[in-house]
Amino acid sequence: MRSIKVIISGGGTGGHIFPAISIANAVKSIQPDAEILFVGAQGKMEMEKVPAAGYEIVGLPVAGFHRKLTLRNLAFPFKLIRSMLKARSVIKSFKPDVAVGVGGYASGPVLRIASQSGIPSLIQEQNSFPGVTNRILAKKAHKICVAYENMQRFFPEDKITITGNPVRNDLLNDVKKDEALKFWNLDIDKKTILVIGGSLGARSVNNGIIETLNELPDGVQMIWQTGKFYFEEMKKKLPEHLKDRVLVLDFISRMDMAFAAADLVVSRAGASSISELAILGKPTVFVPSPNVSEDHQSKNAMALVEKEAAVLVRDAEVNCLIKEASELLNDEARLLSLAENVKGFAKPNAAFDIANEVIKMAQKN
Repeated sequence: MRSIKVIISGGGTGGHIFPAISIANAVKSIQPDAEILFVGAQGKMEMEKVPAAGYEIVGLPVAGFHRKLTLRNLAFPFKLIRSMLKARSVIKSFKPDVAVGVGGYASGPVLRIASQSGIPSLIQEQNSFPGVTNRILAKKAHKICVAYENMQRFFPEDKITITGNPVRNDLLNDVKKDEALKFWNLDIDKKTILVIGGSLGARSVNNGIIETLNELPDGVQMIWQTGKFYFEEMKKKLPEHLKDRVLVLDFISRMDMAFAAADLVVSRAGASSISELAILGKPTVFVPSPNVSEDHQSKNAMALVEKEAAVLVRDAEVNCLIKEASELLNDEARLLSLAENVKGFAKPNAAFDIANEVIKMAQKN
């Protein structure tokens, strides 16, 4: 088996970055001598998280196009041209056997140049409703790995493989609940809510929580990831009498410990979050972000709600989050039913299934 070279492009949020790293780890696990290069967007979190995972990354000056009228859009075509030129240079020098796009700003230029250079490409589409970039790239892609059924509405059916979304390896650690509660210095006799608004945080969710925290029942405690932009503000607003029951964090690096401690999760409905919660069998209240393309988070969440595998609260109704979560915690039968039903969406071998497709394409090339 000859050594292969793989470029993995995309990022912007943890929902793109962590699956990308999981795919890279799976490729290296199957073929340890594989060479892997990441390409991300300058200034985005992948430029920090990817090197921390042990991989080299190149940054492109690419940025998104804002749908609202803004002067920042004037720079968009120039950044895109510069990114295309840099992507061409990176591909020419690295000479990959296959290019993988996981979504995010950088995947567009890299996969387009790869296609022009005769390099086969694979797209990993995480959502039930794909964004514009992946729908465009799909025309030239050789393989499209998806997490939901009925994706032939958007992509050529003969290119689609249902693999699910990769999750972070450390989430599969077998952590006991008592051990996790001790790790967070929380009370083992109280029910625990975990609030995660995505890797960057969610202002509306944070505001909904802080404005209604006094409704938190005495027998309930909370682990609350605010995101670094909102951390200081939320910490300052936290009522003094709740500081022993509400743990406020800017970012949770030990998500295995956070999930193990939780009886119920409140989360945005990003595709990666849904995949993680399904594998772990966690009852969840989803609050889809209204600020994403094509409202794809609502569509992601509804796929579970329709199977009675999750509860949905609209972003405009965040002030009822604590009330909804508290009522659910009191309904043991409903919690067990949600936990059981969400496991039906789990695809624990996703990273290795995608990695095998990548290696197959690279060797064929």
